[in-house]
Amino acid sequence: MAGPPIFTLRDAEFGFGGASLFSGVSFGIARGDRACLIGRNGCGKSTLMKVIAGELELDLGERYAQPGIRVAYLHQDPPADAGALVRDYASRPPDGGPPAPDHAVAAMLDRLGLDPDRRMATLSGGESRRAELARVLAVAPDILLLDEPTNHLDLPAIEWLERLLRGYEGAVVVVSHDRRFLAGATDRILWLERGRLRQTGRGFAAFEEWSEAVIAEELRRQEKLDRRIAEETHWLHRGITARRKRNQGRLAALNDMRERRAAMLGVPQRARIVLEESEIRSRMAIEAANVAKQFGGRSIVESFSTRILRGDRIGILGPNGAGKTTLLRMLIGDLKPDSGKVRRSATLQSAYFDQRRAALDLDATLKRTLCPEGGDTVFVRGRPRHVVGYLKDFLFDFDQVESPVGSLSGGERNRLLLARTLARKCDLLVLDEPTNDLDMDTLDLLTDVLGDFEGTLILVSHNRDFLDKTVASVIALEGDGSVREFAGGYSDYRRNRPAAPRPSDPKPRSKAASVRSPRPAASKLGFREQRRWDELPGEMERAQERAGKLERMLADPGFYERDPERFARAADLLDRARSEFAALEEEWLELALLREELEKV
Repeated sequence: MAGPPIFTLRDAEFGFGGASLFSGVSFGIARGDRACLIGRNGCGKSTLMKVIAGELELDLGERYAQPGIRVAYLHQDPPADAGALVRDYASRPPDGGPPAPDHAVAAMLDRLGLDPDRRMATLSGGESRRAELARVLAVAPDILLLDEPTNHLDLPAIEWLERLLRGYEGAVVVVSHDRRFLAGATDRILWLERGRLRQTGRGFAAFEEWSEAVIAEELRRQEKLDRRIAEETHWLHRGITARRKRNQGRLAALNDMRERRAAMLGVPQRARIVLEESEIRSRMAIEAANVAKQFGGRSIVESFSTRILRGDRIGILGPNGAGKTTLLRMLIGDLKPDSGKVRRSATLQSAYFDQRRAALDLDATLKRTLCPEGGDTVFVRGRPRHVVGYLKDFLFDFDQVESPVGSLSGGERNRLLLARTLARKCDLLVLDEPTNDLDMDTLDLLTDVLGDFEGTLILVSHNRDFLDKTVASVIALEGDGSVREFAGGYSDYRRNRPAAPRPSDPKPRSKAASVRSPRPAASKLGFREQRRWDELPGEMERAQERAGKLERMLADPGFYERDPERFARAADLLDRARSEFAALEEEWLELALLREELEKV
């Protein structure tokens, strides 16, 4: 540790309903510590963070915090006051202590690129996360607790936060699934696994080697212990060591795909495998020719063309609000471009994982969620699997099969949604921010599943390590309408993109200086734009009402049994209502931005 501890836990134990979540936990935190707290979903990471923050009392053990120190906790899903101004929300102390000085709040909002006079309700997911970060950082706590801080943040904001934490004077404890972020921002590991806490002063880059040695030693010592513990330990060991061997073959195949993509894109000195035009045509899945899209007079995509072949693996990245989901929806046919054409293979079957997540029936069991028609067989891309075995593939225990969905943690629910999405028979798999709230074991599982997927993959993600391991090329939206494609993963994109000055702060790309088109000379919205501005609130409200009504219908546990066809139609209508609301909301935000810019003229 960097110095004497300012916080300690000794023999800490905590549980729910008589069952212990963790026990015998002892560690200290000193100024300058930058620790990552890692473990599977549901193991108790967030609970331990709340104990450190003083929000939960221990069942047994001692908690000591040096008098006068300040602890600030960024919750994984913080409650937000939708009606509050950003300035007022960021000024509220997260720990109940004295508020931060006004100048500190203003400076942090400026560094995070947030308008202090906006309402919280108008912020996107990434902007809301930045507002919460401003709230905890402005008080300059002695111990900064960050629970999944990178969720919903774009890459510039993640890299800015990484740099900030490396130079932070206080102590930092981070829960995150982002390997690249942990490797760059932390230098100590706290591993919560099966109710025990292990720790090392090595950086996260050494986690796999260290954990493999720990598990191997446990296997030697625990051969005669309880069978279930031994099986789980063996599974962990197999998962860590065998993953390296599996990844070698997948990496070789991915590199071949990247060479093919480089050949198509005409990257010099990278192409060794050249496809004939006839072969490209025969394997075409999606072709976009000079597509363009605008919202509120601002260009989202300008004259972008690409060819996506069957079996291609494409990653889409860019700052928050750059239009990643807009481009994705145009490619899969959910949204029409203003100009240009998008052609898709007539036989293409797709499965779509939405970042807003489909509604789950919280009263239904895991088994019923995957087998809504009864029985114990789930069809995984057309092949029958026993539901228990399939759920085990997604890290669920046998005794969870008949448990209600409502009993799962947030990460476990996302894991179940992934299991349901990946079971669908498809040759085009579309994943919009699939890594949010997933633990590292589930991320490794998802990487393995996608590595075995033989169809076409398109995914939107801000997880740099995940992109490097899964995609053969990257489509990058720069936030000013320009879109470029690069062969390789995120690291290749960073090496090959045109050099540009790196901003010190994650200023939003919506500032006038970052937009290519000149500032409009008019001082108010045009007739057509003003009409849309007046119409949009009512349309958004109606779309939200339709979605709410459908969600209530689908939440009825007996609905599917009474009328399966109507249930399917209602689920489809709910997806459409949500997509419609998202498009309307994006259009409204763009018009709001335009009004703000016009008023400055």
